[in-house]
Amino acid sequence: MPLPVPRGPLSGALVSTLTAGHTGLDQLRDRMASGLPTGNDFLLDEDIAITLTMLYELHLRGIAGVSDDWEWNTDMLAARAVLEARFLEAIDDMVGTVQPPADVEGALWEIGNADDGPPVSSFMARTADGDHFRELVVHRSLHQLREADVHTMAIPRLHGAAKAGLVEVQMDEYGGGSVDRMHATLYAGMMRALGLNSDYAHYVDVIPASTLAGVNALSMFGVHRSLRYELIGHLCTVEMTSALPSRKYSRGLARLGFGPDTRLFFDEHVEADSVHEQLIVREVAGRLAAGDPAAGAALIRGARACAAFDALAAEHVWRCWESADTSLLRPLEGVTS
Repeated sequence: MPLPVPRGPLSGALVSTLTAGHTGLDQLRDRMASGLPTGNDFLLDEDIAITLTMLYELHLRGIAGVSDDWEWNTDMLAARAVLEARFLEAIDDMVGTVQPPADVEGALWEIGNADDGPPVSSFMARTADGDHFRELVVHRSLHQLREADVHTMAIPRLHGAAKAGLVEVQMDEYGGGSVDRMHATLYAGMMRALGLNSDYAHYVDVIPASTLAGVNALSMFGVHRSLRYELIGHLCTVEMTSALPSRKYSRGLARLGFGPDTRLFFDEHVEADSVHEQLIVREVAGRLAAGDPAAGAALIRGARACAAFDALAAEHVWRCWESADTSLLRPLEGVTS
């Protein structure tokens, strides 16, 4: 990831720490101790969002010009833990109290079938122009260009049939071993066809907190073994809610004159995710819930969190577009390609 531009004192202190060395740690600690917002204010705080994005990226692709030694620095982990405690509280505020359901699979399907957010996918199919598509693709690029990497982190934390089921799902995400069929490759190709830069995290500085919050929640679920069931619940919602919108996105691109090669990412998800949703809910989540009584509530918590963060991002985009404004932090015309 390119080193992000700070969005406030906390991310500024983190950038100073990562680039100037341990001399910046005192400043980072002071910023952490100065008080943090709660609930939605925490989730939508641009300074906090980009700070968490950087902290998690230390465990993923890394940050340009930043030493990999920071990944397991105990002071850095302690700082992240303070933010994560507040992050988890904000998630609980958003999704509500979760009781272990009697029928975990049924509860997951109910979450996947809920559709009470803004009609973004229908708008993309019928009305959106090329600028709308470019913005939406940029919003999702930070997640899509790292493929299914974070969900894959659950594989070594599972065993038996649930592990085998997850491997089957993830193999498709990586193109069955073919780099040309990897979903990240297909997404990058679509970005280039839309006139966008397909380098990983190229647009991190224009992606708002409303989108980064969901990316960060997934990262948090992925790096903590204690949140492995939330990670699987999150994946259930991703797979259950992908096929129909992908069909609409593809239809919209076709309406704008883009050919099959550009639409391949979405077309692939129409077919693949119709299979994946069955596998992940029944063969992975269902088996986990049957084998561990504590898994049910965590699976539902993760599924609800995914749906809620998707809605948070979609509502921001929809509000901006209704006002004929960009949904990014600044228009793409001003971003170096």
